[in-house]
Amino acid sequence: MEDNKSFQQQVTKIKPPINEVKSRVRQIAAIIASVTGLLGISGVAAVGYYAFVPPPIKRLPLSQNLISLESSVGQKILSSTQIKQDYTPLITYLETQKRPAYCGVASGVTVLNALGKGESTYQRLDQESFFNGVAQSVRSPYLVTFFGMSLDELAALVQSHNRTVEIYHASSTTLEQFRTQAKANLKHDKDFIIVNYDRSQIGQTGGGHISPIAAYSEKMDKFLILDVSTYKYPPVWVSASTLWAAMNTSDVVTNKTRGYLIVKR
Repeated sequence: MEDNKSFQQQVTKIKPPINEVKSRVRQIAAIIASVTGLLGISGVAAVGYYAFVPPPIKRLPLSQNLISLESSVGQKILSSTQIKQDYTPLITYLETQKRPAYCGVASGVTVLNALGKGESTYQRLDQESFFNGVAQSVRSPYLVTFFGMSLDELAALVQSHNRTVEIYHASSTTLEQFRTQAKANLKHDKDFIIVNYDRSQIGQTGGGHISPIAAYSEKMDKFLILDVSTYKYPPVWVSASTLWAAMNTSDVVTNKTRGYLIVKR
């Protein structure tokens, strides 16, 4: 096994470029200044409190283009497809995000634990132990708590746990490439896909979000997203084209499109 120094060298390769870091710092400074001015010190304290507490359980209605896995139709789609080898390990280890901005953390933990199944030396992670020494050098849990993370930052965080990560920004790929890669991935449980997309583009409330996908229906051309904000939405079937369009949106901090990660042993 490689030592922490070699891990650090690997992570450095996919750390965000300096202009992206500067953009993030400017965003943080602007938000702190504006929030302090609008809310005062007590208001900022309240915002800080809610950033750390588990989100309330409040399921929201689904738009007509989405099919809940919890519905009879959703279950029928799952039972009828053969492209679902990732479903059982992912649903077994599925994490509900513990903080409002922890969708990337919960997705990373879910996938890493699913990959670690059966490895004698693997120690199961939670959303606290996810931030090991190397991971914290990429992005601290405090920054993630208040400002979330980008696709590249999630890749670096997951890679810090000695896993291979492939990064695909939607702008540098195509719908056809994504569909082909995802189908191949979902036919075995040796690697997993995490998608970064804009919720509003698939008919949900919110903006940028991160969750793993677990199955594909070739007949309906739909992917199953295992939403880590289980308090808000159930797992849903969404069309490949809709999911692709939601990934092919810009992260305003990085000025890159969102996309997907393939995580391997």
